[in-house]
Amino acid sequence: MDLEKTKAIIEAVLFCAGRPVEIKELITTLELGKEDIVNIIENMKADYEKEQRGIEIIKVNESYQLCTKKEYYEYVYPIIDKRSKPNLSQAALETLAIIAYNPKVTRAEIETIRGVNSDGTIYKLLEHNLIQDAGKLDAPGRPTTYETTEDFLRMFGYGSLEELPELPRYKLDENQQIVIDDIIEKEEKMEVKDDKDEIENKDEIQVED
Repeated sequence: MDLEKTKAIIEAVLFCAGRPVEIKELITTLELGKEDIVNIIENMKADYEKEQRGIEIIKVNESYQLCTKKEYYEYVYPIIDKRSKPNLSQAALETLAIIAYNPKVTRAEIETIRGVNSDGTIYKLLEHNLIQDAGKLDAPGRPTTYETTEDFLRMFGYGSLEELPELPRYKLDENQQIVIDDIIEKEEKMEVKDDKDEIENKDEIQVED
C-alpha cells in the first residue's frame, strides 16, 4: 500500500471515529508496525500544519484523534455544540490539579491537602468527565480513588500526564506548611544575582569598546 493511500485511510478512520483511536487499532486495520504508523501520523501532522488546515491530529496517551485547531474554537463552538461551556471554579481547578499530580488519590486525601470539604467539587468534575473512578484503595473502608480522564488532557492540551509542568520544590516546616519567607528570600537573591550579572556584562562591553 502506498504512503498517500495509507494517510487517507488513517484520516478516514480518525474522522469517522470521532474519538481517540488507539495505535493498536490502527495496527490491526492497516497491518503495519507501530513505528511505521507513528511515523506516518507525525508526517500527517506536519502536512496539516504546513498547509494551514483547520484540523490537526493530537496524541492522547497511546491514541490519536482528529480535531479542530483550538484557535478556531470560537467559530466552531457556537454552531456545533449548544451545551454550556464548563465553567471551572478556583476550587475545581485546585482539586483537578491535585488529582492530576496524584493519580488514584482519595477524597479524604484531597480534603487533607485543600483543608475543606470537596464532595461538591469532585461531583462537578465527574459530571464534566474531567475525572473518573480509578478503583478502590486497599485500605480500611476501601475508599474510592480518582484519576483524570482523556477529556482533561484534551481540554488542557496535554498528550499525557507526563507533560504536566514540574511542581516547584518548596521547603516545609514542622507542620508540613510551605515556608513562604524562604521562597521570597530565594527569589530576591535570584533577582539580585541577575542584576549583578547584567551590570558585569555591561562593564565587559564597555571595556571591549
